[in-house]
Amino acid sequence: MATEVKGPASYFPSIEKKYGRPIAEWKELIRASPLSKHMDLVNWLKSEHGLGHGHANALVAHTAAEDAGK
Repeated sequence: MATEVKGPASYFPSIEKKYGRPIAEWKELIRASPLSKHMDLVNWLKSEHGLGHGHANALVAHTAAEDAGK
């Protein structure tokens, strides 16, 4: 039985479908940005890349959690 994906990653299939880029590419953009604050990154994804708030927030939160675990 497959494990249900929860949290920010649960948005990933719809993000890829709606915006046409793989999640790895979004994470590269976030990591390459000169911005570092969560909401600055969310607002940047919304204004520069047209993402909705929930999708942008999920990407930033998941990327930050991955980076914190390194």
